[in-house]
Order: sequence, then C-alpha cells, then structure tokens
Amino acid sequence: MISIDDAIKLVKNTSKPLLKETIKPVQKAGGYFLFKDVESPINMPPFRQSAMDGYALNLHDSLTYNLIGEVKAGDEHEPILKKGEAVRIFTGAPVPNTANAVMMQEKVKKEDDEITIEEHLTEGYNIRPIGEQVKKNDIALKKHTKLTPAAIGYLMSLGITKVSVFKKPEIALVTTGNELIESGQDLTYGKIYESNSKMLLSALYSLKFYDVTSHKVEDDYNKTLSKLKSVISENDLVIITGGISVGDYDFVGKALNELQVEEVFYKVKQKPGKPLFFGKKDSTNVFALPGNPAAALTCFYVYVFIALQKMMDLNNDELPRVQAKSLSNFKKYGDRPQFLKAIYNNGTVEILEGQSSAMQQTFALSNALVYMPEEQTNIKVKDTVETILLPV
Repeated sequence: MISIDDAIKLVKNTSKPLLKETIKPVQKAGGYFLFKDVESPINMPPFRQSAMDGYALNLHDSLTYNLIGEVKAGDEHEPILKKGEAVRIFTGAPVPNTANAVMMQEKVKKEDDEITIEEHLTEGYNIRPIGEQVKKNDIALKKHTKLTPAAIGYLMSLGITKVSVFKKPEIALVTTGNELIESGQDLTYGKIYESNSKMLLSALYSLKFYDVTSHKVEDDYNKTLSKLKSVISENDLVIITGGISVGDYDFVGKALNELQVEEVFYKVKQKPGKPLFFGKKDSTNVFALPGNPAAALTCFYVYVFIALQKMMDLNNDELPRVQAKSLSNFKKYGDRPQFLKAIYNNGTVEILEGQSSAMQQTFALSNALVYMPEEQTNIKVKDTVETILLPV
C-alpha cells in the first residue's frame, strides 16, 4: 500500500503523451488541442471595415459633407467619394477606398442630403484596417491551443474547415458484477441498477473525451479474462470498476496478472478508494477502480484525470486545489487520509453528511472534495482546509 503522493507521482511519470495527429472538421473540434500552428488563409478583416454605424467621409476642412449614398454590410458596390462627400455606413460594412474616416451617427446632424459632424477627425478613425486581427499567412492560432467555442468561431471566420489536432485517447469502460442490471429492468431481489459506467461516461464527456465504449462482464474468470484482453489491446486507456478486491468472485486482479499487465501500484492509503489498481500493458494505461460508486468517482478525479491530461500532453494535470474556510465540523476515524465530499462556495466549504464510499446522493450534491491528511483527526468550523475543485 502506497501513499497518495506516491500514487499521483507514479501516474504522472507512467502516463505518456499520445502525440498522435488526427484531422477534425472545425465545428466538431471543440475541446481538442491543435497539433500544429494554424496559418490564416486570408486577411481578417479582408477589407477595410466600419467599426460602427455612422457616416464614411472623404475628409476636408469643413464640418459639412454632401451625402451621396449608402453602404450596408454585405454590399459589393463601392461608391467613389470626392473630398467633402460622405456615405451612410453600417457596422461591418466595407469602407470605400476613397473614404478615410467614419463618424459615429450620434455625432452627426443630417438635413436632406447634407450632414454636419461635431468635430474634425483624423484619418483612419473608426475604420478597421485590412488584416487588423490577422494577416494572410500569419499564425492565427499556435500549436497546443485549446479549441474553445471562441476559437472555433475565429477559425470559421477565416474560412478554415478542417484542423489538425492531438488525437484523444480511445477509452474502454468495463463494469463487473452479477448483481448489476440496466435501468428500466425489473429490480428483482439481490440485484442493483448499474450506475458506475454511466457516471464515469458522463465524467469523461464533461471533460470532452468522447471516444468511449462501455462493456459489462459477469463475475466469471474466463469471461473477465477474454473481455480485458480485447479492450486492453484496442484502447489507450481502460477503466474497470469492481472486481479488484480479494473476494472469491473478484477476478479482475487475477486476469490482469495473467495478461501480464505491469502493476505500477495496487492499494493506496486513502479513504475512500483504497483498493485502487494502476498498471500498464504496452502503451495502454489500465485503472481498476473500486466498485463502490463514490470511491470510483473519487479515484477518477484524483488519478484518472491526471492520466488523461498527461496523455494529452498538458501541463495542468491536476484539478485545482484551493484553501477554503470550513463551515463544518468533522471527525476522522482511522489513520488513512480522506477525501470528503463537500460544497465549495466563494472561499468557504461545507463538508456534507454521508461520507460512505457507497453514498452517491452526497456526491450528487458536491462540487468539491476536502482533503484531510493522515495526521489530521478533526476539522472545526473556520479551520482552513485544502479543497479540490471538481469539474462541474
């Protein structure tokens, strides 16, 4: 049994970046990271553009101008302005090359075909120059940039339809247990509804990992061995829940050993989640999480999350930790460090009732985990505690 710190270090050191490239349509690339720099194929804006609604002017010495026309966004005609002439113009519309400033409409008085502006302008006023955002062939976004909704919109505005991104890991979720049935079936005596795979699938989706398959295996050694052999050979990451303890019908550990999965560690001095296994088979990471739901999800956030970030070659590989003031009292029994389900809010944190590793209801209300180290036995109201912020 190893410490939490040692387990985290081993996950970081063992999990290697995939560094594989894949091409994605821009509109489906959200959450991915650029594999290489993206050059702009055009100037943006591609023409001189009005920054606001108003009047485009060919400047002269007077404050009065003759109005000769109008230019809307999307217009393809280009009026020719002589000195002292103006056109009505709207935000985003192309500014005629013979205009050299735009006066906002709030500072203009109009009478028939003549306008008077409040003050003299300098050339270029309220005109977005060609290539103001980015020039043709310049780098629009650098390698490793995360494609957020804003980044997707920016690339689409440049006319880019496909991008080269880092391939995300292919992931398999495997749940074990004869007692598990699917929601919607009749709940007969001795059975429970399977939730771990749906819970972990949702956690993966929330982190933008979508290449995930789910598998269920009965408490049978040969079936467990066959299923694990296939998913380990076909995926970059395998997450197993249940069957990793030492009961008569816990076959996961035995199967992993026969498949020659290298054990990096097994069992961590913590609560919940002590019977956690992490191993490696060729380039595939293998996690066997406890079957109790709260323990499984805790181990996912503390350890599997790190492996996912490392596989994506990201430096920020742990969930953020902050110091928060406790709103609760809590007494710890035993000497294992503990992760406590909690609600964090603006510098304070409430430790919830129901900390059992099987208690999903409490986790459902949580947005944080309070970390209670080995040497600490009590938390009192107003104590400062280390708090892990969960992605919600």
